[in-house]
Amino acid sequence: FSPPRMTRALFISLFSCLVAINQASLISRCDLAKLLHQEDLDGFEGYSVSDWLCLAFVESHFNMSKVNEYADGSSDYGIFQINSHYWCNDYQSHSENTCHVACQELLSPNLLATIHCAKKIVSRAGGMKNWAEWSIHCAGRPLSYWVTGCHM
Repeated sequence: FSPPRMTRALFISLFSCLVAINQASLISRCDLAKLLHQEDLDGFEGYSVSDWLCLAFVESHFNMSKVNEYADGSSDYGIFQINSHYWCNDYQSHSENTCHVACQELLSPNLLATIHCAKKIVSRAGGMKNWAEWSIHCAGRPLSYWVTGCHM
């Protein structure tokens, strides 16, 4: 190998690893639909699995490890972009920590802590209207296509 070829091979290997790492944080629409159905979210507080899928898409594009930081010091975490100011503890800013969970747990591919917290938000704080993106892109729209082809 000449040095330029080694450099190119190293770059391609590194790039492939980064792509694989990035892909690992995504969940497919149908896998998420099945999990939401298993966790009894279909009909929870009047919301369908399609509502939850639309929420996950508009908030994170099904990215379980997404973190969005804000100027006020709070951050949104995970597939549903749950905020640290009210719902989880990021150990960096003031938090009410209503879900009694570390924000890092909301980035887990397991999703059970995320689902538990999201259910708490919906049942205690006025439904999915808490998520502005859901209100803009999902509320009052036909959403059944979100589960098309998913065998639950």
